[in-house]
Amino acid sequence: VPIQKAKQAGIPVLVFDGRPDPSVDGDVMQVLSDSEALGVAAAQNLVEGLQAQGKDSGNIIVVTGTKSGFAAQDRMQGFDAEMAKTPDFKVVDVQDGNWDPALTGKIATQLFAKYGCSGVQGAYGMADYMALAIVASAKQAGCPVGGKDGLVVTGSNCFKAGIESIQAGELYGTATEDPGTIAEQTADYVIRYFNGENPPAKEMVKEDRITADNVAQFAEQCSKA
Repeated sequence: VPIQKAKQAGIPVLVFDGRPDPSVDGDVMQVLSDSEALGVAAAQNLVEGLQAQGKDSGNIIVVTGTKSGFAAQDRMQGFDAEMAKTPDFKVVDVQDGNWDPALTGKIATQLFAKYGCSGVQGAYGMADYMALAIVASAKQAGCPVGGKDGLVVTGSNCFKAGIESIQAGELYGTATEDPGTIAEQTADYVIRYFNGENPPAKEMVKEDRITADNVAQFAEQCSKA
């Protein structure tokens, strides 16, 4: 509704990070995180991590951000499409963690009780702080994490704690979508707009997949939150 009112008043609106409701998609300028790419990166991290352990199959659990939100929906679209390429790695449970680490930890504890340590080989927490809650729950349940045969866990939208966990060998990987990069690109867009450079109506922020192999490259970028 505020976007519709701004349009009626002739006031331009710039939406950043998450996409707006489809009903006003064409009424705003947008600088968006590439949520589908983040989902793809998470799937690639899990498959790569499990294959590195010598596994050619396995069960995966997912704890998402708020399922009704476009960010979680778009990430799952990318995640599901990428996982479909390796059907022997099966997503056995998807739960809504509402971007809440405490709720995520509770859900993960329930899932480890339901499936047992041997019944879950990989896990995706949709934000790093959710992935770390899964790691903590796995440890509490007596499930090994990382290493040659432990649970492979990936996060997304990198945080300092996630980077440190990758460096410690527990979290297998994450992806970018850090607040500093989003803010800088949004500010640059505003400058180009007011300079009359006519930036595209919709612009995506480039996202990168992060694992132990390249974590040093992204450590500073991902340590702002």
